[in-house]
Parts: sequence; C-alpha cells; structure tokens
Amino acid sequence: MIPIRDENPTYSTPVVVYALIAINVVVFLHQMSLGSGLEGFFQLYAVIPQQLSASFEGVPSNQPVPELITLITSQFLHGGLMHIAGNMLFLWTFGNNIEDDLGHVKFLLFYLICGVLAGLTHWFFGMQSSIPTVGASGAIAGVMGAYIIKYPKAKIVTLLPLFIIWTTVRIPAVFFLGFWFVQQAISSVASLGVSEASGVAYWAHAGGFIFGAILGPMFGLMGDRR
Repeated sequence: MIPIRDENPTYSTPVVVYALIAINVVVFLHQMSLGSGLEGFFQLYAVIPQQLSASFEGVPSNQPVPELITLITSQFLHGGLMHIAGNMLFLWTFGNNIEDDLGHVKFLLFYLICGVLAGLTHWFFGMQSSIPTVGASGAIAGVMGAYIIKYPKAKIVTLLPLFIIWTTVRIPAVFFLGFWFVQQAISSVASLGVSEASGVAYWAHAGGFIFGAILGPMFGLMGDRR
C-alpha cells in the first residue's frame, strides 16, 4: 500500500517537514556524487552496531565522528532512490499534521529523538552487526506512531494493487498504520537469529513506531494547540 495523501487539514506551514525533506534530498544528491567513496561515507556517518557497542564499552573509534552522533547523522542517509522516495512520501503524508500539533521546535526534537531511539532499538537486537544502518525510517515511524494515536479515524488516500490494476481507496489511519506496524513487528521477530541478508532495519521501524506513540502525548500531542 502506498499513501498518496491524507484527508486531514493543517493550520500552519510545516516548515520543519519541508526542511527535513530538503536536507535528506541534498545529502542523497551528495551521496550520488561520491562514487566509490560512498562506502567510506557510510562507515563514517551511518550507525554500525558493532562500532556503537565498542564505543559503549569505552573503545576509542579513531574516527572524527563519535559513534553516538551517528544515531542522528544516519537519519539523513539513504541506500537508494526508492529508499529515500518512500521515506519522504511517508514523512510528508503524516509529518505535517504532527508538526501542526506539536509546533515546529517540539516536532523537530520529537522527530530526532524517535530516530535515535529507533536506532538504539536496532542496535539492541543486533549489537555485533557490522552492516551500516541508514535511513529516516525510524524517525518517520515515530511520527506514524504519534499519528495513529492522535488521528486514528483520519482517511489515508492509498494506492492499492488489485490483481493486475492499481486503484485508490480511502483507508482509516488506524488500519493503514496498524497494518504497517504489524508487518514490521512480524518481520522483526522473524529476523531474530537470522542472517543479516535482508538489509532492512525492521526493529528500528517497530521501535520507532512504539516510541512515537509513547512520546507523542508526552510532548503535548493530545492537546489542542490551536
């Protein structure tokens, strides 16, 4: 299922969502220009659980970017065009309403904290993985977790495959996001003890969603800012 938009009006300009999308696109264009240097770029700015574990144990990384900082920098890196396109679509669809509710500054803090906690969730279930973890998915999952708490009945205009054709349907957010979360949770559990071949940080997705649902009300999500 691909979200096209939500039928949920906003009352302010989502400047932080715009800025996050712009930063992600600029960083991705920079990645594309690196060629063979992309691997080194990921080694420096992506979350690598094995290295993060070493840093927690006090082992010096001998890198200019501390491993803890990669929990933030990794949120602006992406593994390919479809990766960033999908993430930015979900951020735009669900982020504008949450920014509208929290306000610009609180939304930015909420977004980054969800991303950090999602990264730590991924680390917790694979502490010795040497695969770089990149993407805004964990932070965006946090936004989605907040959205399902605040707007469960909001309609999501969704592109849905129906046999050999595609059609659009209006799905309540509680079903759209609930189905997405169940997919991530099942995949997370299924990935336990399995090789790292998939390359998808399911635990970051599931963790980000849960933390977003918990932190949203703590940030004042359920109040009426307007």
